[in-house]
Amino acid sequence: MRSPLDTSTLLLAAVAVVLAIIAYLKDPGLPMLGAKNGVAMLAFVIPRMVVAIILAGLMQVLVPQDFVSRHFGQGGGVRALLLATLAGMVTPGGPMVTVPFMVALANSGAALSSLVAYMTAWSLFGLQRIIAWEAPLMGWRFVVARVVPSLAFPVIAGWLVSVFNHE
Repeated sequence: MRSPLDTSTLLLAAVAVVLAIIAYLKDPGLPMLGAKNGVAMLAFVIPRMVVAIILAGLMQVLVPQDFVSRHFGQGGGVRALLLATLAGMVTPGGPMVTVPFMVALANSGAALSSLVAYMTAWSLFGLQRIIAWEAPLMGWRFVVARVVPSLAFPVIAGWLVSVFNHE
């Protein structure tokens, strides 16, 4: 388990302090208002995060490690990258669901290259985002124009990881 006070947490805290100082210089009441808004968002996010992390833990114990290793592991080659890309495309939800799920995959034997393909596909092609937002607001012509040229990116990203990390 990683320390909660890692570099990214400390960097975020430093940015928060700088923004609080800027807000205070603008109006001394703004930092408290910002903190109240942040606590309200936290109250909204924590229940979802707890459920997502429990789901990721359950997936880790329910999905057999040999299945993950066989289909997403280091010996999986291009097939593993294609499966990881497909899984990333169909995984619903935001980062509170996806990242704990990815941690469960990593702890079950998925290769780094497969994890990169999965996250790249989720970032580029989340079907729930395409159906709920992009198609209704931008139209299917836009979706096709954006998605089709990008289809190879997750596989290429995963392949590059495997080449440079000697997987």
